[in-house]
Amino acid sequence: MQATDIKAASLMPRKKTSEFKEVTRHLIKNRAAVAGLVIIGVFILASLFAPVFATHDPLRTELGNRLQPPTREHILGTDELGRDLFSRMLYGGRISLNIGIISVIIGLTFGVPIGAVSGYFGGKLDIFTQRFIDIMIAFPGILLAIVIVTVLGVGVENVMIATGIASVPIYARLVRGSVLAIKEQSYVDAAHAAGLGDIRIIFRQIIPNCLAPIIVQSTFQIATSILWAAGLGFLGLGAQAPTPEWGAILSNGRAYIRTAHHLTTYPGLAILFMVLGFNLVGDGLRDALDPKTR
Repeated sequence: MQATDIKAASLMPRKKTSEFKEVTRHLIKNRAAVAGLVIIGVFILASLFAPVFATHDPLRTELGNRLQPPTREHILGTDELGRDLFSRMLYGGRISLNIGIISVIIGLTFGVPIGAVSGYFGGKLDIFTQRFIDIMIAFPGILLAIVIVTVLGVGVENVMIATGIASVPIYARLVRGSVLAIKEQSYVDAAHAAGLGDIRIIFRQIIPNCLAPIIVQSTFQIATSILWAAGLGFLGLGAQAPTPEWGAILSNGRAYIRTAHHLTTYPGLAILFMVLGFNLVGDGLRDALDPKTR
């Protein structure tokens, strides 16, 4: 009786676990990825609820309290104009996250279609597109962003555009490589046989199957864009005074690094942990989305 029950149980159809649940399960099992999610979550909550957590007006100057070390009233101390550093860091996180997310959206909007069309059609279009992409990749990302900001002018909006354009060739090259492999699959041939148009095949059949590498790259690219934005702010090409931005705060504090090192230490640590968090999550997603590593 028991043997019969076991045999019957083995013949019963097993419930298929959805891809999302499978990826989530493997991501949760990755301690480094969970740590990254916690770090990112803390920064996002602190930025979203900056008006609630801020103890002072981030733009209010008190010259009598300038360059004060961390105290009970000013948790992270004050800057060269007596402004509360903790409050400025909270609002600065908003700007850094916005730059990272919006720049990735810009990169996806232009890079994914360019790479998909180039890889799918091939020929002279692919050659022309890839030579242009090669020219863009020849410039280091931060250098290309500096050139674009120099042309457009300084400011947070232009930093978003610059970092977004600098990420376009990364997505274009990534998607092209995926499309070259996917377009040879049998289901693409079946779509052709069914009479579907090329554009519909690209956006309905091919690009959805490129999502895994795109998601992973986007996670890493947010971290890179935040780093680029901080670099531009440090050079004075990003957010302008009195707007609080981590790179600009770091740049202003370097003149007082010996007498008030907290002006460079805390924004530097914030940038470090923000970038680290996204990189840890990106590593975890890469492993979770790859069936070979599960």
